[in-house]
Amino acid sequence: MISKAFILGAGLGTRLRPLTNTLPKPLVPVWNAPLISYAFDHLINDLETSEFIVNTHHAAEKYLELFPEKTYRENTIEFRHEEVLLDTAGGLDNIRGLLPKDESILVYNGDILTDLPLRSAAKTHFESGNLATLILRSSGQNPNVGFDPETGKVTDMRNELATNSPNPVQFTGIYFVAPEFLSYIKPGKIESVVFPLLEAIQKENRIGGVVVDNGHWSDLGDIPSYLGALDTLQSGFPSFGLHPNKCRIHSTATVADSAAVDSLSTVGAGAVIGEGADIIRSVVWPGAIVQSGQQITGEVILPREISPGPR
Repeated sequence: MISKAFILGAGLGTRLRPLTNTLPKPLVPVWNAPLISYAFDHLINDLETSEFIVNTHHAAEKYLELFPEKTYRENTIEFRHEEVLLDTAGGLDNIRGLLPKDESILVYNGDILTDLPLRSAAKTHFESGNLATLILRSSGQNPNVGFDPETGKVTDMRNELATNSPNPVQFTGIYFVAPEFLSYIKPGKIESVVFPLLEAIQKENRIGGVVVDNGHWSDLGDIPSYLGALDTLQSGFPSFGLHPNKCRIHSTATVADSAAVDSLSTVGAGAVIGEGADIIRSVVWPGAIVQSGQQITGEVILPREISPGPR
């Protein structure tokens, strides 16, 4: 249905530090699988996507360590490096040569966890003639998109056009892009895609939106949100089922018999949980050590080489 998707993976992840000191944000482990793999699963299962492009910058080599064959579930991944961060519009400009000339693609933020149903929205995009169609939520932490439900058109973003939309909605970081939209992307310019979208709104009024309130959506851009993913996954996310490559306690982790790890916690590969330790709603990263008798609640436990300092 959408053969190719562009996953935004080049950001620095400053709000997630120290988790992102040595990893790109989309590779932080969520149930012992890189966050980006949930985006891959979502699009493979929902939209039958078979080709992925991922832009890289910070710790770019980590992508190839996790995906050395440049595939995921037999679907291809093309990595496009950015020596200098190009922002979202610049990122699209940087992959022009990899995009189909007669098909829409999907753009997907690499730091979100979602199972939003997208097939109906894709159909709306194809039938509407929109240059781009944004996936929206009725509410969220940052509702700053003006949207007219009568016409299905986006009227403003961040109130840059001073429309003072009475009921702004949340942009999910997922959007369909038709090839014609690339004419609004200025070659070589580092900028947010918001500005080409606004230009297209003003000139053609062909930027659409679809409100999708079914399913789960969250931005894992900070540590509280990252820990919140534990509740999401434990509750049965996503609706199409966890792929077998996700696991709560890794098979190579060592958990002492007298230790307790609650059902909202995850333990990574090679991690060690000492005798009598108690882990509650926490994430123990691969290679991390929890000493005997430690009581851990609502924390991310990193290996010593990543930790900001001694515990």
